[in-house]
Amino acid sequence: MIDAIGLDADDTLWENETFFRVTEGEFAALLGDYADGADIASRLLDVERANLARYGFGIKGFMLSMVQTAIELTDGRIDGRAIGRILELGQEMLAHPVDLLPGVVQALDALADRRLILITKGDLIDQERKIAASGLAERFDAVEILADKSPETYARVLFRADVAPERFAMVGNSMKSDVLPVVELGGHGVFIPHAMTWAIEHADAPDHPRAHRLDSIADLPGLIARLEADHA
Repeated sequence: MIDAIGLDADDTLWENETFFRVTEGEFAALLGDYADGADIASRLLDVERANLARYGFGIKGFMLSMVQTAIELTDGRIDGRAIGRILELGQEMLAHPVDLLPGVVQALDALADRRLILITKGDLIDQERKIAASGLAERFDAVEILADKSPETYARVLFRADVAPERFAMVGNSMKSDVLPVVELGGHGVFIPHAMTWAIEHADAPDHPRAHRLDSIADLPGLIARLEADHA
């Protein structure tokens, strides 16, 4: 029996990484006189990875990492106007409309009688904005916005929800954040790949009976039904 289903938000319910890549392209164009696009992207990724412990996940940390990368790549020669443009790029991301992914509404409709928990990570204010703008908030029994996703943080979420790990399924586009920690904890991890996934979220798929892969969120209700039939 599956007592609760957790769903990731960014790139599981709505588009997210696409906007980061568009902004990254504009950032690379801004610094085009100092390095080529591949070097800029690589340097930015290194800075983002190093800054996760300081700023966490989300657009604001991305903005600060772009500023730091620009200063370092230009040896401090970047001017105030360019820094201002970098901040504008981040602000535009923070104001971007929420675009639901195909099949999301239909899948949630099919799971309407289930206990659904939205489990996302990132900046609290921005995630709350997107959840409200998505129009999906009322479909969830609870919302959890985490600093990061690990077996320990999932254990705390399940403790608050009074759900045993083996009766929980987590659904998302990140093998690293949505599948591996939950499988380690004893639950089911359901991987639904997105066309664009941040390099930091990449991880190898485990060969494990509680790790599942779907091509689309539209297939989720069927998977939940099969899991319950297998354990009936």
